[in-house]
Amino acid sequence: VDHYGSSEAFARNMQLEFARNRERYQLLKWAQTSFNNFRVVPPGTGICHQVNLEYLARVVWQDGDYLYPDTLVGTDSHTTMINALGILGWGVGGIEAEAAMLRQPISMLLPEVCGVRLTGKLSEGVTATDLVLRVVETLRARGVVGKFVEYFGDGVANLQVAERATIANMAPEYGATCGFFPVDRQTIDYLRLTGHRDQHLTMVEDYCRQQHLWSEGHDQSSIYSDLVDIELATVVPAIAGPKRPQDLIPLPQVKQTFTDQLSSVFRVTDDTDTADNLRHGSVVICAITSCTNTSNPSVMITAGLVARKALAKGLQRQQWVKTSLAPGSQVVSEYLKDSQLQDDLDRLGFHNVGYGCTTCIGNSGELADEIKAKITEDNLVVCSVLSGNRNFEGRINQDVKANFLASPPLVVAYALVGRIDIDLVNEPLGVDQQGNSVYLRDIWPDNDEIQQIISSVVKRELFIKRYQDVFKGSADWRDISLTDSPRYQWQQDSTYIRKPTFFSGLTSSVNEPQDLKGARVLVHLGNSVTTDHISPAGAIKPDSPAGRYLQEHGIARQDFNSYGARRGNHEVMMRGTFANIRIKNLMLDNVEGGFTRHAPSGDQLSIYEAAERYRQSGTPLVVVAGHNYGSGSSRDWAAKGPALLGVKVVICKSIERIHRSNLIGMGILPLEDRELRLARLNFTGDETFAFFNLTTIKAGGTVLCQIKFADNRIQQLELTCRIDTPNELAYYRHGGILSYVLRNFLSE
Repeated sequence: VDHYGSSEAFARNMQLEFARNRERYQLLKWAQTSFNNFRVVPPGTGICHQVNLEYLARVVWQDGDYLYPDTLVGTDSHTTMINALGILGWGVGGIEAEAAMLRQPISMLLPEVCGVRLTGKLSEGVTATDLVLRVVETLRARGVVGKFVEYFGDGVANLQVAERATIANMAPEYGATCGFFPVDRQTIDYLRLTGHRDQHLTMVEDYCRQQHLWSEGHDQSSIYSDLVDIELATVVPAIAGPKRPQDLIPLPQVKQTFTDQLSSVFRVTDDTDTADNLRHGSVVICAITSCTNTSNPSVMITAGLVARKALAKGLQRQQWVKTSLAPGSQVVSEYLKDSQLQDDLDRLGFHNVGYGCTTCIGNSGELADEIKAKITEDNLVVCSVLSGNRNFEGRINQDVKANFLASPPLVVAYALVGRIDIDLVNEPLGVDQQGNSVYLRDIWPDNDEIQQIISSVVKRELFIKRYQDVFKGSADWRDISLTDSPRYQWQQDSTYIRKPTFFSGLTSSVNEPQDLKGARVLVHLGNSVTTDHISPAGAIKPDSPAGRYLQEHGIARQDFNSYGARRGNHEVMMRGTFANIRIKNLMLDNVEGGFTRHAPSGDQLSIYEAAERYRQSGTPLVVVAGHNYGSGSSRDWAAKGPALLGVKVVICKSIERIHRSNLIGMGILPLEDRELRLARLNFTGDETFAFFNLTTIKAGGTVLCQIKFADNRIQQLELTCRIDTPNELAYYRHGGILSYVLRNFLSE
């Protein structure tokens, strides 16, 4: 979001998008012409999950005389959004997907299934966003990592598919492999709305009824591994933050909660002058973003109506708030335009900045120079409010320490007040032209008004119109030239796409895993370390190893782009591993960012520089962490990066599903210390680790770990091997899934 707050924002951002990423787009266009059965939905069209929901999904597929259920594996954790249509789908890392495209199966243990019984209906003024934040809080506390979640009960019938999509989308946030909804009448209605033909609708219903995949909305007799009840009427308006999606805060409690967080979470002890426009608690980013919510016309229309009613009362956004709207598809722009609500959003600064993942993925863009300077000068804890699915440390913007998830209409409300430390239920947003106090309830539309507009503008013809040329793309896309070659032409001087080193030194025969000795801790981390901590996707700091690398290759600061855009260059990404500015290495005192202590020198270095020293001395490396290691995105670079740095083993209390699979896919051994013995130790880097019985390692078995401390004390413990299946064991034996696949090709 380089440009915002003007009618030219979208066009100017797209110009920059193509200028920065032209080489990446050339690769995609080359692949489209060089591979069979490969299509590209061009940039500027929408977010992949929303395009999938609104256009690509079928629910039931026909192949000649055969029908079969629609399923999906996607290289993004929020692939689960498609479960709203009764399509079984989940996210995997790119490593696993690459292997699947090369004929490898995706193996997993038979999952437990947690049933979530929804009853009743949402109260007036409560949104699907409020519901999903409640679901995330409830299921994270229950523990559903690696499980399937299936929704049932009479409350399901009271949720439209677009509202179900919000809940299914955030399955990674509550830790589940997927959050599945049944096929029912709502499914058929949504397929009809989004342009599917009557013949297809009849086929879907007939097939699902005959295959017992159809739900009539009553309580099912299915037997679940666990059962959770949620009464929809008990859900209240809320936000979540400041660092995790599961940290729910009911709206009336936000003010007091943030005040408490200033001291308990952010360690703020000073009393900042509250008369300043910019202070602790100021909201500097308000973004309506992410397919999680922009796929739902109800919350988008509500946001537009809140904007309209606020303007009618004479309210305006605060000048220090960076506002943006990033629709998940062009359909959203059409119905906001037809309802004239986009005009109202524009007047509050919520202009369209682009169709795609923006602030939610960390592409919020820079804050204004004077805002950045004030934040830095006073070390302010400022905030963002976004309608996204993740708010992890350092993800949204490097200058913003507190990030909150909220529904689109609440994003608009926070732009009006410009601060988080306010009780939006009981305190006024401002005053009208007559000096009367204006409360949120005064500008919040009722359900009938919202539904009336939805019925008048969200139409079948709109979806057909916007998707009829979905693969055509803009003039910029069509102008990209192609090299007619069956093989990709690597450019040696490229800073975007470089031939990776994953296969360097690969032999035709397998080098069986051997006992590992003399390993040292590269980084010791706490609980809830996300893949954003391990491999950030956002901005690249100039003084970081990755920033210095780009400058050495003649790249100016304004052309750095992001880690997410540079992930075709392993040189950038390995330097960006553990480079999150908020990461805390417990081996160092009061230090934030990607640093560690190198042994035996004792030097404090960037993690990349320390890893390079260890590589030169032939020292294998270990990562130690706590609960929920690797939660968040299905980011394969969170495994590729550590592998390139020389990490051989990850030890943690518990590990998220996708990251565990990615580590094995790169030949890294995931071990669980379920008694949390290592987390209680204060590592300095002087310790050496040894791992035994790796030559006879078994899926689900144990590994003996021996730690020798600087004073020659020795501690031994058994750790649980989180290689779960025989297939995964084969990948680990080969040094990773890609090496396994390549050896198979070489043997054919």
